[in-house]
Amino acid sequence: MFKINYDALGIAASIACAIHCAVLPLLLTSLPILGVNIINNIGFEIFMIVLAMGVGLYSLNHGFKRHHHQKLPMVIFIGGMIFLLLKQVLHAYQLWLLIPGVSMIIAAHYLNYRQCQKANHCHKEDCAH
Repeated sequence: MFKINYDALGIAASIACAIHCAVLPLLLTSLPILGVNIINNIGFEIFMIVLAMGVGLYSLNHGFKRHHHQKLPMVIFIGGMIFLLLKQVLHAYQLWLLIPGVSMIIAAHYLNYRQCQKANHCHKEDCAH
């Protein structure tokens, strides 16, 4: 049976977002000359944030409900998402908000993954698998 590791998917989405926000502008500064603008494309920015939020909420909720029952990964994740949303509003501080935001999201997924690995047992009354 094929299983998707949603924490790994969340980490990958966060890293893709970080690459887009930090590295892409440095490498692709000539795209506007060619008529292509993905560097400051609000639609793409919102898509990446919504993707990270959707994958993250699903993954962390699954880990919380079915495995470890710890709220800390979700709290760290929400903090990271707040940083990413603030980055969209406070343009002058984009990099200062991006780095801790993505770091917090990755840390939340990693902590969730580790907590799920530690909780290798089921509680009969609240385990859904």
